Amino acid sequence: MKFGKAVVKSRVIILIIAFALMVPSFLGMVFTRVNYDMLNYLPDSLETVKGQEYLMKDFGKGAFSFLIIEDMDSKDVVKLENKIKKIDHVDTVLWYSDVADISVPIDILPSKVKDAFNTDNATLMAIFFDSGTSSDETMDAITQIRSTAGEQCFLSGMSAMVTDMRDLAEKQETTYVAIAVVLAVIVMMLFMDSWIIPFVFLLSIGMSILLNMGTNYFFGEISYITKALAAVLQLAVTMDYSIFLWHSYEEHKSLCSDHKEAMATAIKETVRSVLGSSITTIAGFIALCFMSFTLGRDLGIVMAKGVMLGVIGCITVLPALILVLDKPLEKTHHRSLIPDTKKLAKGVVKIFPVFLIIFAVVLVPALYGYRETNGEVYYNFSQSLPKDMANIIANTKLEEDFGVGTTHMVLLDSSLKSKDVHKLTKEMEKVKGVKYVLGLESLVGDTIPEEMLPESITSVLKSDNWELMIINSEYKPATDEVAKQIDSLTKLIKQYDKKGMLIGEASCVNDMIEVTNVDFRVVNIISIAAIFLIIFIVEKSISLPIILVAVIEFAIFLNLGLPHYLGQSLPFIAPICISTIQLGATVDYAILMTSRYKKERSLGNDKRTSVITALYTSIPSVIVSALGLFAATIGVAIYSDVDMIGSLCSLMARGAIISMFCVILILPAMFMVFDKIISKTTIGFLPKKGGNK
Repeated sequence: MKFGKAVVKSRVIILIIAFALMVPSFLGMVFTRVNYDMLNYLPDSLETVKGQEYLMKDFGKGAFSFLIIEDMDSKDVVKLENKIKKIDHVDTVLWYSDVADISVPIDILPSKVKDAFNTDNATLMAIFFDSGTSSDETMDAITQIRSTAGEQCFLSGMSAMVTDMRDLAEKQETTYVAIAVVLAVIVMMLFMDSWIIPFVFLLSIGMSILLNMGTNYFFGEISYITKALAAVLQLAVTMDYSIFLWHSYEEHKSLCSDHKEAMATAIKETVRSVLGSSITTIAGFIALCFMSFTLGRDLGIVMAKGVMLGVIGCITVLPALILVLDKPLEKTHHRSLIPDTKKLAKGVVKIFPVFLIIFAVVLVPALYGYRETNGEVYYNFSQSLPKDMANIIANTKLEEDFGVGTTHMVLLDSSLKSKDVHKLTKEMEKVKGVKYVLGLESLVGDTIPEEMLPESITSVLKSDNWELMIINSEYKPATDEVAKQIDSLTKLIKQYDKKGMLIGEASCVNDMIEVTNVDFRVVNIISIAAIFLIIFIVEKSISLPIILVAVIEFAIFLNLGLPHYLGQSLPFIAPICISTIQLGATVDYAILMTSRYKKERSLGNDKRTSVITALYTSIPSVIVSALGLFAATIGVAIYSDVDMIGSLCSLMARGAIISMFCVILILPAMFMVFDKIISKTTIGFLPKKGGNK
């Protein structure tokens, strides 16, 4: 109560400080770098990651792209090549003119080189950058190359994709937040009892969101997924706390001497009630931090921080705003669209065996679909982007015109004998799906002596420590075919050079598949265990955590099982994130109802009366909360052109509704069936013998 009175007394100072913090928060948000490359989140211990570091250290090369040039004569291609070489952070440009003068007929070149760089109407130019795949310098260089090359040229590769993703995300991010805000306001205006309280909520939550996004500056950078989803998620997840404070304040206004005392009491009750539910939500996000694929840590820390800031804002900034705007709020009251739910609650409890049967019947197919969905996710990043994006068009042309699905790079010990390199090259060319292998031996061929190769070529392919080879594959990244190919190539490389390594986008994606498969199991176990422990401590019960987690996990199985039956393929990150987000965000609904059920039983009421009371008092809050999360995410899911973001939002929206129905229909049935077990395994569940009802 002391804290509540202090907040009420200092309401003006709180608002001054809060608004003052918005300036540095905005600047922090603007200057926080955004990372658009998912491969950057792979563990540093992986060989593919180390290989990229060696490539940068020894060759001064990071990113790599192919430029496809259509219907341009050789002299103009040379002019274009020279222009591209002058662009900042372009380290090397390779075309056949770098191997031989363009006056030399193409047919004299080794067939591998000729086929690698030319078709009937197109030619291929390899571009190396001196900066990383997703660095700002590389993305700026990509933009300049496209501007210089013109419309008849197409730039492929990971860096081009990252650049396109950045441009699209920056274009749409503001719209994401706007859609979430508008739809959330509509829901709250309809289902709450005031026309302007939704705007007060949004102002308070918006300030917490801005503070959260601004403090990300101290992390150095965040992922584009985190940036796109954090505001929407924080709005949806922390809205519950604002709703609870408002309802508590309205209730105590008629019981207290004045509105200041009512607010102090409401703050006290909010702190007590929100503590358990917010900790479970935070635990769900913190579980993501245990992923080896550190995108989980990126999203988990930002969202856990956002929930904490949301709670702080709910018990400081929001009460101050409500008190300052008390008169306008009084004048804009209206009846909520949610009718009295007592009859509904009685009806649900009356036929509770029906919902238990539904639970038992649906559980098996839901669990089966859930497991199948996890095995049907896709890891090909380009699959999540619109088909008309520049890099998607370029990749399609690279595959159709040159037969290249992906490019591997091989790093070999530079001291390896030339005859062994030649043998290895021949054996790698025999691996299924390998189109050709380009190295010093390939370029030399039978007609051009190695000594005649210009230093610009030899410096690209050989350093003091390593020799570099390029393998073009017919297979796309993240396919079963390329996985087998990578395995075969790696075995061959290790036979000749134990230090040798295969790197590139496909190898990194292959590693990511293995890493995230383990992460999925680890995160699930940690999130369930953490939330189980928190509910165990808060509710002082062994059985209640099992029941609550079982009901929400059932909702998750349903949500993530549906894509299998609907024939949908999800991005790989979706099941990992959604399983923890849905568990952390919607277990609040179950805790709300459980707390009331436990309170009613401790007062001596019978189980049926207690369950009915807990249900009808909780339904309005559960509905508003679930619809708020649904509204904040469904619009983004429909609008987003990035499937990685759209799928996550679609799953969150559907998950909120599924969890809502599970809590309203199945959880009361669980209470009815397991009441005796709950009473024996929960401290303070029943009144002490001899006590008053």
